[in-house]
Amino acid sequence: FRNLPPAAGAPYPRRITNPGHIQHMSQQTANKDLLTRFWNEVYVARDYDAVGRYFAADGIYVDVPVPDSAATGPQAVAMRLRIGHEPVERFTHEIHRMIAQGSTVMVEHTETWHFHTGEVVALPFVSVMEVEDNMIRLWRDYWDVNTLMSKAPQWWLEHIMKFSVADFAHGNL
Repeated sequence: FRNLPPAAGAPYPRRITNPGHIQHMSQQTANKDLLTRFWNEVYVARDYDAVGRYFAADGIYVDVPVPDSAATGPQAVAMRLRIGHEPVERFTHEIHRMIAQGSTVMVEHTETWHFHTGEVVALPFVSVMEVEDNMIRLWRDYWDVNTLMSKAPQWWLEHIMKFSVADFAHGNL
């Protein structure tokens, strides 16, 4: 039966050669669901304490185009996000693609930042995240820093320049 071709017009029978594949796929789906909830906490609820709870104790967030931007641990990640996000009046967020392979989830998305002074900045991102035991172990954001710096208001730029890696390296704010 397994070696017979399907009848004309019938779909080819799906064979599972690795029974663990089903569990692997469900973990990938679980990882994507976790990150969908994570994005909702960041951009809908703006609950940065909740965002920090998604991270492993040694989880790392890195803004790749910004030197010395790594934050390690839930509190530091929450503080790092607060520095840039809290002064922004509101966000819109659109996920274009989310793909998972093993413990890695890649998300192509656009964050649109709306400042109370009228400026609007659409920032395309690719986020690469590693999930282990339902916790984020690594989050690396890839984006064009010039897009933000050329369109953000001067007061916001002055605000973020007040901070250094020491301010968020261990959740110190």
